Amino acid sequence: MANFITLDDIRAAQKRLHGVARHTRLLALDAAKLAAAGIRLPYRLHLKLENEQPIGSFKLRGAYNMIAQLPADALARGVVAYSSGNHAQGVAFAARALGAKAVIVMPSAAPSVKLEAVKALGAELILVGPSSSERKQKAEQLAAEHGYALIPPYDDARIIAGAATCGLEILADLPTVDCVLAPVGGGGLLGGVATAIKSQDRNKKIFGVEPALAADAAASSAQKKLVELPGADTARTLADGLRTQSLGHITFQHILRHVDGILTVTEEEMLTAMRVLAQAAGFMPEPSGAVALAAALYRADAFPDAQQIAVVISGGNVDPTLHDDILSKNPGAHPE
Repeated sequence: MANFITLDDIRAAQKRLHGVARHTRLLALDAAKLAAAGIRLPYRLHLKLENEQPIGSFKLRGAYNMIAQLPADALARGVVAYSSGNHAQGVAFAARALGAKAVIVMPSAAPSVKLEAVKALGAELILVGPSSSERKQKAEQLAAEHGYALIPPYDDARIIAGAATCGLEILADLPTVDCVLAPVGGGGLLGGVATAIKSQDRNKKIFGVEPALAADAAASSAQKKLVELPGADTARTLADGLRTQSLGHITFQHILRHVDGILTVTEEEMLTAMRVLAQAAGFMPEPSGAVALAAALYRADAFPDAQQIAVVISGGNVDPTLHDDILSKNPGAHPE
């Protein structure tokens, strides 16, 4: 039986995060600027800018909410986490703020901007291969050997409740929102946001979005059972934060209960969304942070009755080389 979070859990997390995580902006994209980039939409588009968090990602919300609830003896022993990058920064930031040692297991192929950020936050870094299962196993080994508290990236009620505070903010800032789109990797953000919003208004629509090259959530949703993809398959997408091989058991139950569907986007659509946002708003999200925007731009037929859509830009820690490469191409080009 899944450990479902409640609206009270989410509100308690919001109080815990006060003064740590930011209530990020909900930015309405200018239709004229979108039109200049070759995009015309039948609805108003709003961006939830989680790239404005202190670590450049929503992951701070869940990491801090969980670590802040650890007993003093667990904090004294330290924490360990496994991550492709943004959860690593969230755990490192939270551990430093709460005076705990942090050990982070990351793939050696993670973007250098994320590896360096984790080091800068004072965490001990351990590098492994590309698969999410490999870094999970290593973190579990370290937790058993040293007594560290394991801080999972998504499959824990405290992590989900922290991420869900993003949903509270969206509904508070835009009560008339018809539909919310969020990236889905392990499912903590999507399951949390969906719970926060559906707990207050079942009529709102919630969709998860993932790369077509890492479409385990879409397969799981369609089959109503967890589907795990090989690490070699999910590693193909540029969206390094969404290379998880499967949803979590707890997050999947939240998604089944509250999410209206899972959409997929191509790599070219994701990259074009990054260019469009750079042109229309003056900043670029990382690939994982752009998938939901790509669905809003190129899957309008999935939201036939929507007038106001909010999209979670989950992170902005884009690799500098990729950033420059994307800007060097024709901005606003519509993908095939």
